[in-house]
Amino acid sequence: MTAPLRIDFVSDVVCPWCVIGMKSLEQALAALYGEVAAEWHFHPFELNPGMAPEGENSAEHVARKYGRPPEAGEAARNQIKTMGEQLGFRFRGGPDAMIWNTHDCHRLLHWADKAGKAHALKTALFEAHFSRAEPLNDPETLVAAAVAAGLDGDAAREVLASGRYADEVNAAQRWWREEQDITAVPAIIFNGKYAILGGQPPATFEKVIRRIVAGEV
Repeated sequence: MTAPLRIDFVSDVVCPWCVIGMKSLEQALAALYGEVAAEWHFHPFELNPGMAPEGENSAEHVARKYGRPPEAGEAARNQIKTMGEQLGFRFRGGPDAMIWNTHDCHRLLHWADKAGKAHALKTALFEAHFSRAEPLNDPETLVAAAVAAGLDGDAAREVLASGRYADEVNAAQRWWREEQDITAVPAIIFNGKYAILGGQPPATFEKVIRRIVAGEV
């Protein structure tokens, strides 16, 4: 018997650990094929809601925000690249990488969710940002990601130009932060009860999910 599994995935598009978390969870679910029926729900969490539209150098941003020396940032990038390779995802990285305001990305994801395409769009945005270093402050980058996810490009362009879904995205972020006490991402909640934080390896997700569907937790 296939067990239903609701997945609430709270994340940001410019969070590398969110990529690791999503790809790891995808591998775990592949290992559980036929045992669980996963239903993904993606939720917004802007790491830098006040960032200017022109973005910022990622290494400089992280060093300032977390007080890390440059060599620590390089070590973290190399670790993420290695983990990405193991999961079949390419992180381009490098000292010239940029970080962006992602509010428009989340508005587009909210729209895509209505068409059942949020997962595909999330993947496309991750690849645009991390694998190809495309500027997320350019609407055409986001439109191209929408098309890659199987959505209509003109409709995506209209969503971006209109400012639609801003209130819904802001309300969702407040709820996760203030009502659910989410302060870091990725935050992954199974069946509305069991939360895992961070980019865990596939085996960890698989073990937890097996325990959940078996009623052991």
